Amino acid sequence: MNRFAEILVGMLFSASAFAHGPASSTDIALQLLDRLDARDYAAVEAGFSEKMAAAVPADKLAAVWESLPSQAGEPQGRGAPVLTAQDGVDLVVVPLHYAKAELVAKVAIDDAGRVIGFLVQPAPPPAAAPVAADAGFVERDFSVGEGPRALPGTLAMPDTGNPPAQGWPAVVLVHGSGALDRDETIGPNRPFLDIARGLAAHGIAVLRYEKRSRARPQDFASGDFDIDQETTDDAVAAVAALRAVPGIDPERVFVLGHSQGGMMAPRIAAHSGQVAGLVLLAAPARPLLDILVEQNVRLAVLDDGRTSPREADAIQALRAQVAAVRSGAPVERAQAPLQQPAAYWRSTDAVHPVAEAQAVARPMLFLQGARDIQVVDADWQAWKQGLHARPDVSFRLYPQLNHLGIPVAENEGLAGYVHPGHVDAALIADVAEWIDAH
Repeated sequence: MNRFAEILVGMLFSASAFAHGPASSTDIALQLLDRLDARDYAAVEAGFSEKMAAAVPADKLAAVWESLPSQAGEPQGRGAPVLTAQDGVDLVVVPLHYAKAELVAKVAIDDAGRVIGFLVQPAPPPAAAPVAADAGFVERDFSVGEGPRALPGTLAMPDTGNPPAQGWPAVVLVHGSGALDRDETIGPNRPFLDIARGLAAHGIAVLRYEKRSRARPQDFASGDFDIDQETTDDAVAAVAALRAVPGIDPERVFVLGHSQGGMMAPRIAAHSGQVAGLVLLAAPARPLLDILVEQNVRLAVLDDGRTSPREADAIQALRAQVAAVRSGAPVERAQAPLQQPAAYWRSTDAVHPVAEAQAVARPMLFLQGARDIQVVDADWQAWKQGLHARPDVSFRLYPQLNHLGIPVAENEGLAGYVHPGHVDAALIADVAEWIDAH
């Protein structure tokens, strides 16, 4: 699930404040980084706003900062800071050079010079190369829905001059968890861009779109939303929109869901009634809250082989948050897992992935990387146990692939997310072959 692939943890709060002076804001940000390098975490916390200090106390800050070298290699200096005004707050972005990855630090500062937000994340990848003239497909802008709530997207359309009589087969890509863009950009990687262009080169049209939580976060501002409003409803709309495109075979529109999107794929098919088949890549088969706890336990030991007291406390706090959500009692959003509303988490508990897949009479292809550290063998075995007897269901396991479908070295762990790579061409070819057969 891609929310958990954001391995370089940070907190970024918005605030209403007047912009601070350019020089002083930049100086404050650089001083914060100097103090982190000196491991003077108490001094860093002293410069935080009250809300920020409560969310990211010195011990949590230390855990994040000291974990970076294990994931990104040794630090190798910084780039030039860039200052912008964002929502009435100064935002200073500082490139951080590491031996194995490029990161960025983002520091938000209010008019009183207090740090109200701090985030470290993988540097965004460079702009994607344009489609080559001889690629065999073209890309164009596409809208999922109409009016102000519509989601922008991109349609990759085969362009060989010899379309099938009934039109091209087509695929809707459905994101994992988190506020993801149409390329499902995670650090330096764009798995949905790879998949879309790879399948289009095989003669399959592909629609990818901005996830609502990214394109229109205001739609969730009330906190009263569920997983269907976050994922299912837009995917159903995308299927309907793609079926109406001239040159598309409306009877051969498939859904490829990654991670959480794969978990929701059977529900998307059930709600739509117009999906020809499903491809589930690295799909959870168990409740997301259980997997969230399991992932945090696993990630705690990946950097140094042990769970520190600080990490143990964080895991215990997460377990308590999960228990509070499942109790049915009121839970403040700030006290819920990942600060997502309790109602949202309760809606995820109402999803029963294997049972919902069993109820969908559509062909399915399950894909899993054996080096996935987020959705693991327990999920793979649950899918196989529940669906192995169906002749219209296929399973393919890739020994060297991670959660994103990208080849990684054995035991690479978290570093696999900060190294640039591409979705395995053999996996994409397998998907294309399966779609051609259906």
